Amino acid sequence: MSSLSWLDFSEADRQKALDVIDLFREKGTVEELGLGTVRDAIADLLFPGTSTIMTRARYYLLIPWIYLRLEAKKTPSNQIGRAAHRDELALIEALVNEGERQGVIGIQARSNLRRLPSTIYWSGLGRLGIRRYPGGIDGYHRSLDDFYKNGGNVLRGDDGNVVSGGSTRNWDRDLPVAPKQFLDGTSLRLEPLEAEYLRERIIQSAPESVFAFLADRPNETEDVVFPWEHPKLAKMTTKNRSELRHAGNFSLVMFGAALLYNLMLAERKKDRENIDKYATQYRDWCDEMDATSSELSTWSRQDFWALVAATEARISSGTQRFIDAWLDRAILGNPRTLPKSTDARDLITWRERTLKGPLARLVDARALDRWGGASGGSRLDYRWRRPVRDILRDLHEADQE
Repeated sequence: MSSLSWLDFSEADRQKALDVIDLFREKGTVEELGLGTVRDAIADLLFPGTSTIMTRARYYLLIPWIYLRLEAKKTPSNQIGRAAHRDELALIEALVNEGERQGVIGIQARSNLRRLPSTIYWSGLGRLGIRRYPGGIDGYHRSLDDFYKNGGNVLRGDDGNVVSGGSTRNWDRDLPVAPKQFLDGTSLRLEPLEAEYLRERIIQSAPESVFAFLADRPNETEDVVFPWEHPKLAKMTTKNRSELRHAGNFSLVMFGAALLYNLMLAERKKDRENIDKYATQYRDWCDEMDATSSELSTWSRQDFWALVAATEARISSGTQRFIDAWLDRAILGNPRTLPKSTDARDLITWRERTLKGPLARLVDARALDRWGGASGGSRLDYRWRRPVRDILRDLHEADQE
């Protein structure tokens, strides 16, 4: 069995790699054409502190509460990993006991859960300033013995506020106090003060982001399919509108490459149902390209790549070359001719072979047999539908109480 080594990787790199592994387990979400690095760079810019496999907003509080509870008991470094694992499994039951279902991490796996909520939210907790410990979760566990020795434990008064101790803190001092015995029964519904705290963390940690703008106005998100279609778009800053314009244009144009790839797979497999399905979807995409042709004709690709570069994401030259080649064909050429274009088909085949070598589905019959009929066949939304829209909904519902 192969394993991943985290030497020379930052915590953010580690979390992204784990997210990729989880996405590969989900039907239809495999990033077949290698657009993930660009997608994630834009998603981190728009919605910092999130990841695709997050679910609900209150986990940003539940995880620190679990660890603060263990810190209060001075759980030693060599025991805290097991203790936290136990408590995170107990959290599943605590949520289910209160009738929660949607968004409960581990509700199906229960005691067999492999990816704990703490590992899913760890990077986001740091990005939003809720977690103050600067490293990964394993390093945090190892640091606790010294933390206790150095007097890092914190004393809270009856009102929950810090009154003494805590020269260093692993968690934000303004974190709301955990409900008593929350591991016996709790919900994913944010209390108003919790929502106020989380909103403040989003705004203070990423004040110029689209996420901060929407966190301050969390209503009117329920029926918004893509963030660049948000009804409050006109009230956003010029910077945010520009970011969303780039995000939307990239999502639209590259969707055509995903559709052509799936169409080619269906044709190679002689799957008539999927041939018809993807041919129809491709024609619909062409209609949308026609409707936005004036917008795309003025879209600055130089500005787009400058936006991506500013995120300091590591985009390979092969990825940029493929994207530029597809954009040339789809925007400067006629997208309706691409399914019959040897040049366009060769580009898609080249890209898959570059990524997968001899295991590419377009060249390997056994790999093609494992194709389930959809490979990255949905438009990029940069985490909007999951988890950003759910997080904003949680904030909005707390405001209504």
